[in-house]
Amino acid sequence: MDTLNHANPFILKSINFPGLNALFYLLLASLLFIGNACSTSQSKEASSNPTFDWFTYQGNDPIYEGLDVADDEYINPINAGYYPDPSIVRVEDDYYMVHSSFAHYPGIPIFHSTDLVNWEQIGHVLDRPSQLPVDSLGMSRGIFAPTIEYNNGTFYVLSTLVDAGGNFMVTTDDPAGDWSELKWLDNVGGIDPSIFFDDNGKTYVLNNDAPEGEPLYEGHRAVWIREYDVPNNKSIGEPKVIINGGVDITTKPIWIEGPHLIQMSDDEYILHAAEGGTGPQHSQVVLKGDNPLGPFTPYENNPILTQRHIDPDREFSVEYVGHADMVETANGEWWTVFLGVRPYDGVHFNTGRETFLLPVEWKDGWPVILEGEETVPVKLKRPDLPYAEEPTPPTHGNFTFTDDFNDSELADYWVMMRTPHETWWDLSEKSQLQIEARSEHISGLGNPSFIGRRQQHAYGSASTKMTYNPEQPGDLAGMVAIQGGQYYYLMGVRLNESGQKEMFVEKSVDGEAEIIATEVLEDESATEFYLKIEARGAEYNFSYGLSENEWQTLHEGADGTILSTNVAGGFVGTLFGMYAYSPE
Repeated sequence: MDTLNHANPFILKSINFPGLNALFYLLLASLLFIGNACSTSQSKEASSNPTFDWFTYQGNDPIYEGLDVADDEYINPINAGYYPDPSIVRVEDDYYMVHSSFAHYPGIPIFHSTDLVNWEQIGHVLDRPSQLPVDSLGMSRGIFAPTIEYNNGTFYVLSTLVDAGGNFMVTTDDPAGDWSELKWLDNVGGIDPSIFFDDNGKTYVLNNDAPEGEPLYEGHRAVWIREYDVPNNKSIGEPKVIINGGVDITTKPIWIEGPHLIQMSDDEYILHAAEGGTGPQHSQVVLKGDNPLGPFTPYENNPILTQRHIDPDREFSVEYVGHADMVETANGEWWTVFLGVRPYDGVHFNTGRETFLLPVEWKDGWPVILEGEETVPVKLKRPDLPYAEEPTPPTHGNFTFTDDFNDSELADYWVMMRTPHETWWDLSEKSQLQIEARSEHISGLGNPSFIGRRQQHAYGSASTKMTYNPEQPGDLAGMVAIQGGQYYYLMGVRLNESGQKEMFVEKSVDGEAEIIATEVLEDESATEFYLKIEARGAEYNFSYGLSENEWQTLHEGADGTILSTNVAGGFVGTLFGMYAYSPE
């Protein structure tokens, strides 16, 4: 009777005639059971809201094929794909790391590790719409450069909501649980705020902002500091500039940002920051002082990390390195996480800015990461820490992973474009994700019906099985490879103007879309489709099948450079995902 109540509680509660015999009740129950079964069957039929049975991602970068990695070695990057601006903190034997997420939702992915090599995503810091008001923003606005710290039982993340409120702080006592609502920082402008807890009990907030007076040149910025009253969320006293322009203002350095303070003793503080902008001139510089408020003296051999002077024509080319954070292990080793990019042709990269790991050496009291002609290695000796289990899915190296949509919620690696204010996705059917086709277009400034994951390899693929039946011209659903919102490839199924069901590939460059391939389906009744997008560096291939493993080429050799940062601009990387659209 529980099944019947679930099936149609109104009917059962309304019928209450005394004297009805057992046969009548049995007949009634049978009819309701059949009706419910039919309804369930109809709900699983193809509709204009596509369902996806699984999604497989595969990475095949040539550098990792046949690479001999010893048990005591690890490979870079440790967090492949669009995971930029890393910040790290240690709490006893646990390490936590956060990244920028811009206008993707949820915001600020957070990872946990015990060995600095294997990182498991434990959620997002901003996973409620109230925490991430990024409506109508470009995809490279929103969340910039979060920093994470820990003090007396509380975790702190500070970041900037660009074009949506400014600098804020959130807190929690459980980094894998719920974080607080946004607390807007008092009298802290610019971007890239970080927090520093001095051993003497004082707290300081640092940030990048305009210099005092008029900027002297394009890109002239400064690092500011002020004492901060955390319980009352108030600045104390006047803010002060501790880096003006960079380590040498006479050379007109640009975009000093991402500052971090490290306390070495009661009267020695290390200040390090990114310099040169997050492009080819990127670097990390370091200074030293005896007070958090300065003055600070630059290291004479700055920068301590850069690759700008090295020819990118090499086997494992890692460029744009900088925006580092450092951590000391319990056994006294020092390590740094930082961003870099891996061009597949010396110039273009579609995977965005990724996170790398290197040891830090101390020379004459200064932290040094790379010197001279040293390059970021593809592999090197692991930290002296107990090995942690590799996460699922992996975050580095070549791998294949399939999401069967068996859980009641989307896995942490899935993201959307901007903040959803309605639930247009459904995982209530086991092993099936349904996406509601809505009139929010993927190239617009809304929250389209798109769910994607990061492309983590220059050479790789994404594939899925989709059940779908478009009802009117303009309906479409399928897979997307997208960088930002104006540059994408869309492959899927639609009704053409003649009402025929067809496969198609659409290409968008700077918001100008064109159809580059179509194929009318001979079987108009087909509703199950296998879709695959394959990345091969500067080229993308598109194929489909009407049965499993029966792939047909729809288009190959498409220009993949349109999905690179150098062409599309911005700060994000390419996502592979599922998408549905209907004009009504």
